[in-house]
Amino acid sequence: MAEIHQDVQRSIEQLGPWFHNLHLPDGTQTAPEHYLGDFPSRAWLTISPHLPADLRGWSVLDIGCNAGFYCFELADRGASVLGIDHDEHYLRQARWAAGQFGLEDAVRFERRQVYDLVDRGEQFDLVLFMGVFYHLRYPLLGLDIVAQCVRKLMVFQTLQMPGPAATGPTPEDIPIHARQPLTDEHWPRMAFIEHRLQNDPTNWWAPNPAACEAMLRSTGLSVVNRPAPETYLCEAPADGVGNHRHWDTAELRAATHAGATRGAQEQRDGA
Repeated sequence: MAEIHQDVQRSIEQLGPWFHNLHLPDGTQTAPEHYLGDFPSRAWLTISPHLPADLRGWSVLDIGCNAGFYCFELADRGASVLGIDHDEHYLRQARWAAGQFGLEDAVRFERRQVYDLVDRGEQFDLVLFMGVFYHLRYPLLGLDIVAQCVRKLMVFQTLQMPGPAATGPTPEDIPIHARQPLTDEHWPRMAFIEHRLQNDPTNWWAPNPAACEAMLRSTGLSVVNRPAPETYLCEAPADGVGNHRHWDTAELRAATHAGATRGAQEQRDGA
């Protein structure tokens, strides 16, 4: 038993550094000295009660899955889970950890960017879009693409700028010469980070709470709960469309390489 424990510890060190502190079956932890504490277990404790306890028959997409903590928790509830991340380092950790938990058949991992989902044409019952939005150079494009993958529920979490909570929908229209409402502290806005935040050059944006809710509504999703700070539980519209402003589908396709290629082919085919 001690030899197995030593082998696990050796693998953890070889696969490091870790951002997810996984509690492995033998009691070993992958990042017990995490600067955020027991992360992401503490975050999961606030979110998990708001998700179905029985996810048998549900498909789940975890975007920016890292070492797979949320994937494993949702698989334990019976879901079939796909975790995607752009960093092969984290995916190696996740695949190894899936073996430790005996979840190789319930969870699979793929190396993908958020924008790759535009060409997948697949919906998932539950989508986790946590800790990714503010790392995107093209955030609303990414959110539009992700929203179309949601069949039932999405958990959205992002770094936010300080400010008051959202107060509700913004006005349907404002005159071009009466733009004073745009300066109100409750108006949806995002701070752009030109250089670094927490020494990370990929931290590009910090939206305020009003911007988070407004952008989510604009995709057609409805915010139904805020289970934790900077975290939103969203529902997809029952009719698959909702009452959102319709973006130009051709623009969405042209904004991605895969979409632009498909759009050009449709033009050639006379679609």
